[in-house]
Amino acid sequence: MEQHLITGKKVLVTGGAGFIGSNLVEALLQQDNRVICLDNFATGKRANIVDFLEYPAFTLIEGDIRDLTTCRQAVEGVDIVLHQAALGSVPRSIKDPITTNQVNIDGFLNMLVAAKEAGVARFVYAASSSTYGDHPGLPKVEDTIGRPLSPYAVTKYVNELYAEVFHRVYGFATIGLRYFNVFGRRQDPEGAYAAVIPKFIGQMLRGEAPVINGDGSHSRDFTYIDNVIQINQLAATTTNPQALNQVYNTAFGANTNLNEMFAILKELLIPYRSEIADMQPVYGPERPGDVKHSLADISKARQLLGYDPQVDFASGLQKTIAWYVKHLQD
Repeated sequence: MEQHLITGKKVLVTGGAGFIGSNLVEALLQQDNRVICLDNFATGKRANIVDFLEYPAFTLIEGDIRDLTTCRQAVEGVDIVLHQAALGSVPRSIKDPITTNQVNIDGFLNMLVAAKEAGVARFVYAASSSTYGDHPGLPKVEDTIGRPLSPYAVTKYVNELYAEVFHRVYGFATIGLRYFNVFGRRQDPEGAYAAVIPKFIGQMLRGEAPVINGDGSHSRDFTYIDNVIQINQLAATTTNPQALNQVYNTAFGANTNLNEMFAILKELLIPYRSEIADMQPVYGPERPGDVKHSLADISKARQLLGYDPQVDFASGLQKTIAWYVKHLQD
């Protein structure tokens, strides 16, 4: 994949102090790019980028994508935008749809406008598997979606519509990546809206039985962070004109239900805490807005981008646990 790495560019990563954003920043810095991180630290963490502050090629702009002036400042002289900034979480959007809309739609439009005005060559943005909504078909194929099940899903679908319009009206080059349950190093294990994998790892290492929402049959296409870094770079560097103005499933292409996930976590965590061997999950009510099953067809990304995910779920979990064990104990 070497020929598809971003190198020698000026790249803006919005939400660069977040989980996915900070991993992208790290890869880009290692590949001889100048990297600008724009983050308001609403959900991003300074700890995620503290090691980068000493890099001469790294610039931090502490600001908000809801402010157009800040967006215009951030894109000056930029070749590529990797737009990761968003308020994630279906439950958060149900609790506070207005803020989710302001960040995910108003902020997204600000970034599109600023990037277009600045002549940015490529705008790659984080879309979401939540866009598939209530469509029951599996695996999920990009051109077949249902009705949204949450305010968050509405905002991520609107992003795709805006990106398509900016391509049609202004000839602006965009690519959307529909992330499927990304996990890995630096993902926040704490807080009300923590993702399931880091949350479970943190709880189990503390000796707490995790709560599974529903009966554990809900399934997800869990996607390790290194696969996401790969597809972002492919999207940013592709010279295939057919690949532009598209959205792509960003996943491994296999699904795991929550009961299976707990069993694998248990097996991998026993060496770190022996009493996990006797641990059983607690089952709670299903969460409103949750999709029952999620599994991606990744053939479009393979065909048009050359996407070839290297890390499967079990291997990714091993790497993730090793990272958390080290950092949760530091």
